[in-house]
Amino acid sequence: MKSVKVAAAIICDGDKVFAVQRAAGEFKGGWEFPGGKIEPGETPEQAVVREVKEEIEMEIEVKSFFDKVIYDYPLFHLEMDCFLCWFTGGEIHLNEHAQGRWLTAETLDSVDWLPADSELIEKLKTYMADRR
Repeated sequence: MKSVKVAAAIICDGDKVFAVQRAAGEFKGGWEFPGGKIEPGETPEQAVVREVKEEIEMEIEVKSFFDKVIYDYPLFHLEMDCFLCWFTGGEIHLNEHAQGRWLTAETLDSVDWLPADSELIEKLKTYMADRR
């Protein structure tokens, strides 16, 4: 089975986090945290900053590692390093996604998360509640 390593950004702004909906492909319509593949020679932190800039033109600052998700999809094995990031600027332009949405702890369940990303939601709710 093919193995894919990616980095994802849990972008925080106040009491909200940013999620995006896939516009195309096998997982079209599913919601996820923005990010993507780690290129050769890149750290996961560098990859997540680059991917967010390319995908949604948002400036972010990586604050800390949040969690590692390991998930087996039918056609590939996913390893996803997830980072807490702060929104620092830029206007959001969805270059690869159908929608973007700021979600609170109370609205995290309002979207249909992709399976790998859904594994983060309960931990993220606890983190967001503890920050209040």
